[in-house]
Amino acid sequence: MRVDAHQHFWQLGRASYDWPTPELPVLYRDFEPRELAAHLSALGIDRTVLIQVSQTLEETEFCLELASRNDFIGAVVGWVDMLSPHVEETIAQFARNAKFRGVRPMLQELPDPAWIAQPGLEPAVRALVSRGLSFDALVKPPHLPYLLQFCRRHPDLPVVVDHAAKPLIAEARLDPWRDDITALGHLPNVCCKLSGLLTEAGRCTSDEALRPYVEHLTSSFGAHRLMWGSDWPVLLLAGEYPGWVHMAERLLSQLSVDEQRCVFGETARQFYRIGV
Repeated sequence: MRVDAHQHFWQLGRASYDWPTPELPVLYRDFEPRELAAHLSALGIDRTVLIQVSQTLEETEFCLELASRNDFIGAVVGWVDMLSPHVEETIAQFARNAKFRGVRPMLQELPDPAWIAQPGLEPAVRALVSRGLSFDALVKPPHLPYLLQFCRRHPDLPVVVDHAAKPLIAEARLDPWRDDITALGHLPNVCCKLSGLLTEAGRCTSDEALRPYVEHLTSSFGAHRLMWGSDWPVLLLAGEYPGWVHMAERLLSQLSVDEQRCVFGETARQFYRIGV
């Protein structure tokens, strides 16, 4: 099974989105399943993981409704208010849906990078762990030391770092991102997504510019904890779906056939329990 571990849909007339905005004309339109389905069919991708965009419970319901009508959506990662006094009840309600697989707070948009380390998140984490759900960490490099604390505190919670924590590829900077990623890679409950790199690369979109970051991710997490994702349609800010697939294939060509199968499908299938 080949899996795109990170993609989105949105309908601008359905809800009030903080993002995308009209200043991003490439993205400021509706993106729906039939458009992505054409790419998946052409490239032999069997399933996707649909990730929420806005911070509302209605957004999670929207994603689950799309998943019910599109078999290629194998899992949904939604949003809940992790500090709500009703968070356990909310998670329990969503968990009744067979395709609900985890939550993603928008950590990169919060003013305090240490938000993830606060003890008030304990009830939400307990609810996730008790139902076999996971946590998508949408972070940037300044969040990584606090994410490390969170992951150490909750070794039973499966965590995946979205977009490799958005390293500063456009500035050709590896540090301190490199050491922080290494530390997270030592934790067996943490995986990482090979996604979103092109949109962080600015004009540095060659294989050579991305290779140091990809090599560090493979050495830190190994193929069994690294999963490829498109981040479509956000990807369109920097490239096209087929182009990113083929670039990732080239950048991972040094891996064995079995390792490549992990990155392009098996890791995500197991992490999100797709088909289970």
